[in-house]
Amino acid sequence: MTTIAVTGASGHIGANLVRALVSQHFQVRCLVHRTTSALDGLPVEYFPGDVLNVDSLKPLMNGAEFVFHLAAQISIVGDPDGTVHQTNVQGPQNVAEAAQIANVRRLVHFSSIHAFRQTPLHIPIDEEREHADTEDCPKYDASKAAGEREILAAVGRGLDATIVNPTGVIGPFDFSPSRMGQVFMDIHNTKLPSSIDGGFDWVDVRDVVQSAISAMTRGQRGKKYILSGQWVSMPELVRIAADIAGVKAPWFVCPMWLARLSAPFAETFAKLTRSEPLFTREALVALRANRNMKHDRAGRELGHSPRPFRDSINDIYQWFWDTGKLTRRVDNSIPASSKSEGNNS
Repeated sequence: MTTIAVTGASGHIGANLVRALVSQHFQVRCLVHRTTSALDGLPVEYFPGDVLNVDSLKPLMNGAEFVFHLAAQISIVGDPDGTVHQTNVQGPQNVAEAAQIANVRRLVHFSSIHAFRQTPLHIPIDEEREHADTEDCPKYDASKAAGEREILAAVGRGLDATIVNPTGVIGPFDFSPSRMGQVFMDIHNTKLPSSIDGGFDWVDVRDVVQSAISAMTRGQRGKKYILSGQWVSMPELVRIAADIAGVKAPWFVCPMWLARLSAPFAETFAKLTRSEPLFTREALVALRANRNMKHDRAGRELGHSPRPFRDSINDIYQWFWDTGKLTRRVDNSIPASSKSEGNNS
């Protein structure tokens, strides 16, 4: 049986990836840093460790044929204590080093669409776009770009690795929940005061996972693959989610100029109250990102085929209802997804 090692297995993408690998009868090893709650009940092996400690990664990878590196630090508030840079740059460097020592067959590194510079906005983003490594780029974006460079440097030293770049990931098995998962919960519970005049490219986590698994054997060494879906504005996202949840969408759409003006105050208030800010200056940069993120290469080489956006929202709420994280507000069943969850998770 093929053995696969996974870092970041307890995150949103990780929880879906591990389930997909188990369903395909791989032997899965998961690096455990804090919690395993998203993996409870799954037939996997746990290995304590930290991507910032290369020696702790060696037992995880010894004897593994493939490695998926997902562990990362997401931030929309910069990098005040340096942990974003450490996790997203030193982490990939350590994982690549351990993978090379273990002589794994391939490393699949999860980067992000944010690793690419978003401007110029009128030119579609493909895998040849420059890295987000200039002073005006958000700290998270720059860290993901630097992490990619560490992986590519290891490829130059002989490691077989490929990189996947998902856009905005949404979908079920969102245990924590993720930031967008919390947005969907807030919409359902009518706690979202308004939407914002912006948007992003959204892709279903199960489609990301299937394309990443495909990259394990079909991807080309040293290549990147954008895993995008569909650009949807935030007002439209809120409207669709509210319709499925059976609630009224907030009527107010905050203009981007007003959101940008208010963001510093929202960040300060969040710091004072030790709460999550509703939006930040870096989050607003993302909502003004390039609308055309091409996944042509991933479609040709990995079979990447994102499902309709509304199907993903249907399945998000169905999972929240089924797990008791939300109480259904409507009696009628939601339409079945055009791609069944069981075939992709």
